Amino acid sequence: MTNSAVTIHRYPDGLRGIVPVGDPAALHAAPGPDSMVLEVVGGHLIWSVLAGQELPAALIDDVDAAQEWVWALYGESVALALDSVRPGGPVATAGDQPVSAVAADERPVDVATAPVLESQAVSARRLAYAHWASRWWPASTLDGIADLDPALLDRDIALLTDECELLVDGADALAPPAPAYLETSLRASDYALAAGDEIRPVGTLVLARGTGGWDWRRCPPGLVDASESAVSWQLVRDAGATSVAIAVAAHPGLPDAVPAHLRPWATVDTGRGELDTELRAADDTWIGEFVLSAPASAVRVAIHVPGFGPDPEADPASADDPAADTAAALRRQIRDFAAARLRTAADPTAGDSGPLAPLLAEIAAAAADSDF
Repeated sequence: MTNSAVTIHRYPDGLRGIVPVGDPAALHAAPGPDSMVLEVVGGHLIWSVLAGQELPAALIDDVDAAQEWVWALYGESVALALDSVRPGGPVATAGDQPVSAVAADERPVDVATAPVLESQAVSARRLAYAHWASRWWPASTLDGIADLDPALLDRDIALLTDECELLVDGADALAPPAPAYLETSLRASDYALAAGDEIRPVGTLVLARGTGGWDWRRCPPGLVDASESAVSWQLVRDAGATSVAIAVAAHPGLPDAVPAHLRPWATVDTGRGELDTELRAADDTWIGEFVLSAPASAVRVAIHVPGFGPDPEADPASADDPAADTAAALRRQIRDFAAARLRTAADPTAGDSGPLAPLLAEIAAAAADSDF
């Protein structure tokens, strides 16, 4: 790991931030599909899975407990400066709301890094990546991205946890990490509707149809295909009634039985209001339908598991919202990233033993990809 620099901030309630120079927003947005978060003793470490940086940002709530790994990952100068930095720092936000102001004479401190135990930095990033893969890996039948074996992924996490004993607290590190960012308290395609007649009742008139993706934050892993064409709908007219038929490609590793509280629902926006319907599994598809109370010429469909992910009222998504385009572009980047990871894992000459080395689960998925 080459030497670089970080900026140290002190926030209200005793929280401290370590941010690599050049990445000032690292701790000021809720983590999303591109965020790798590792819960460590006294705080959290955060990387971007797409950036490939070795040095993480850190949010620390217990400086004394964190000092050992701060010394190992960032070096002695950072460990000393962490305890002596003056109050202040940039405006911290939760969503769009500022939660701390900066006085004119209160400045963050820039410190050069000199990692003492680079092997710990490598293992920490790989462990964070393994946790990320358990939540965000974009398995897709439609896009040809193989699923990762959950048992092998658990083994990766267990082995890497052992390597990170300086940072993590034993069995606690096996659980998915909590979000780490500054909150207000500072703390598809051929598969989907390719044969449109297959989900259309006989004798109906198709008024409109469409395909699209879905917000990955709103469903647990393992339920829905990650493709941008996973969600398909048809608006049909029959016997004087207008209805919506929905088909959603299932995750390639969907279990035979899904508990009722984890089954996805579809929210249909007709332009005159929203309607919700629970989807049911039919082979490798989630399907649902309902009759509209008033005619419509087009609809928007959003997939979610009730109670999971961001509140749609607090974080609205719209097909013509620029934020929706940004989210779709990010998902495409992550799918491209995952496909590249599998290609690397399939190459026996790659021999990468650094922070980007393939996981056991990726190697197995790449080896089986010819049968996928």
